[in-house]
Amino acid sequence: MKPLVIIPARGGSKRLPGKNIRPLRGKPLIHYTIEAARGVFEDSVICVSTDDEKIKNVSEQTGIHIPFIRPKELAKDTSDSRSVMLHAVDHYAEHEGYHADTIILLQPTSPLRNAQHIEEAVKLYQDHFDMVVSVKETDSNPYFVLFEENEKGYLKKSKKGEFTRKQDCPKVWELNGAIYVINVESLRRYQPSQFEHVIKYEMEAISSMDVDTELDWIMLESILSLNK
Repeated sequence: MKPLVIIPARGGSKRLPGKNIRPLRGKPLIHYTIEAARGVFEDSVICVSTDDEKIKNVSEQTGIHIPFIRPKELAKDTSDSRSVMLHAVDHYAEHEGYHADTIILLQPTSPLRNAQHIEEAVKLYQDHFDMVVSVKETDSNPYFVLFEENEKGYLKKSKKGEFTRKQDCPKVWELNGAIYVINVESLRRYQPSQFEHVIKYEMEAISSMDVDTELDWIMLESILSLNK
């Protein structure tokens, strides 16, 4: 495996402005992910991809080298993660002579994901896979609590099943956004939504915490205060 760890950190967060560098118990949010990545990989293959000088400067406080500022066309609300990842892979190939065959994508909004989680997910990966992705068991089971409106406006279960207890329903997995181990060749051919050979890496709910809103932030601070 020739890995490239990509930490995507766009500057233009709408729901929680500045979240990637916002201090969380005295440390910028993005530092948690950089430190987790360093627990598994060398600095030379860890890439913070950002369009924002402030995020670049805060990331560099850890001693990590930021090899480029992401082009503005890859930092819009409509920019897709596939293009961002391939830009980083191509930059390393062209400017560093490093030809990665595997991407480990780590979003900075998952600060409770640690080095052990990353290492375990990477160990599951095999060359014939398109992706290993981190998941948690969802609370919103479509056999039990999720409904859609039919053409008459009546609610019907999203997935048919005659289950009277939630614990009897098939397990359903929810992507938690913490870890993606991706085959570069597959990514060049397809969008991740088109991948067919994907396996899961299961994480517990608390480590799956993803920060997107102010309420998420409050909950995260509470969790960390209980585990200090």
